[in-house]
Amino acid sequence: MNNKTVAFHTLGCKVNSYDTEAMMEIFEKAGYRIVGFAEYADVYVVNTCTVTHLGDRKSRNMMRKARRANPDAVIVAVGCYVQVAPDEVQAIEEVDLIIGTKNRADIVADIEAYQKDKTQNNFVSDIMREHHYEDLNITETKGKTRAFLKVQEGCNQFCTYCIVPFARGPVRSRPVDAVLSEVKRVAAHGYAEVVLTGIHIASYGVDLGDGVDLLSLIRAVDKVEGVKRIRLGSLEPLLLTEEFVQGLSEIKTFCPHFHLSLQSGCDTVLSRMGRKYTTAQYAEIVKRVRRAFDYPAITTDIMVGFPGETEEEFETTLAFVEQIHFYQVHVFKYSRRKGTKADAFQGQVPEDIKTERSHRLTQRARACEQDFLKANAGRKVPVLYERAKEEGTYEGHTDNYIPVVLKTIEKINGKIIETELLYKESEFHMTGLLN
Repeated sequence: MNNKTVAFHTLGCKVNSYDTEAMMEIFEKAGYRIVGFAEYADVYVVNTCTVTHLGDRKSRNMMRKARRANPDAVIVAVGCYVQVAPDEVQAIEEVDLIIGTKNRADIVADIEAYQKDKTQNNFVSDIMREHHYEDLNITETKGKTRAFLKVQEGCNQFCTYCIVPFARGPVRSRPVDAVLSEVKRVAAHGYAEVVLTGIHIASYGVDLGDGVDLLSLIRAVDKVEGVKRIRLGSLEPLLLTEEFVQGLSEIKTFCPHFHLSLQSGCDTVLSRMGRKYTTAQYAEIVKRVRRAFDYPAITTDIMVGFPGETEEEFETTLAFVEQIHFYQVHVFKYSRRKGTKADAFQGQVPEDIKTERSHRLTQRARACEQDFLKANAGRKVPVLYERAKEEGTYEGHTDNYIPVVLKTIEKINGKIIETELLYKESEFHMTGLLN
């Protein structure tokens, strides 16, 4: 019997988290026991991120931390950073073997091959030639609230700043039958909500044909018995046509939370970024959503300090944020990525200016967030309670993703309960009140 242990550390996005859970299951089926990353283990797996330089650095730090935890362990680096910089990662002294964003289902076999022949330690292949979805399945569930389901891999957009297409390869969609099989499993295990996610889920189905697209997939998931909520990951704005939004509005299980990637609120910057919409189009799409749904949450990502961004262009973004009045904005600083077009652009913005702009935009966004919470105060809405925050207190989310804290002695984990929302100044969650 295998008594070996394995520890995981995941950096980056929800897709990476899904991939890690799938790899955990592969190890468990091979007889490994999962332990915490700070514990002594026979194998350490670092699922890396490379969206920014910070992701690279954190990945390297975790590899070194693993080696300190057990000098004799097998240290495996897997994922996006490995895929785009295999030679760099392989040169890290603490790393024993590397696997990119393909063939992760073979990770245990790769470790066994390495242990037999210490020279066989590079399992990275050309992701740009990959045209098949790698079905990393999660068949066992570990919770009873929200299940993230990966339905799509890769991106064909090639925005000038983004390394992700080079890390994840071209668009590959998970077959509808495979998605529905997993949805049925998680619903049977008591999950109240499923979140459909991917690298670029707006592209779902473009490689499948037969009229398969994201809306048809959502409709199919909605028909699965036991599914109470369907939420989507980050979306490209141009996906939200009148037909698409109208279709979503007719699905009762759909959660009106739209994370619409913006990146900049200035058209000249959007053009340099290689984005395929204007701010006028984006604003019209938001109006379309708000016409179709009551109190929809509009959230987004905005980058500051893109090459050539002037103070005037940044001020334009600030004004656009005020105009749209987002619920939440994820603000992040531009990070040069070797291999992208923007890496060679003139006018790289100094770090101190990026930091200052990040702070200003975050403050503006926080004010908008408070306004959205105030607008929802007094509403009675279903809340999915997900976990106990402390004894006698539970945390959950509304369908439009407002965090709610409720004091109760009842065990309500995983339950959807009608709750009145109470607003408290300067807090970024609502207090729940039961009738």
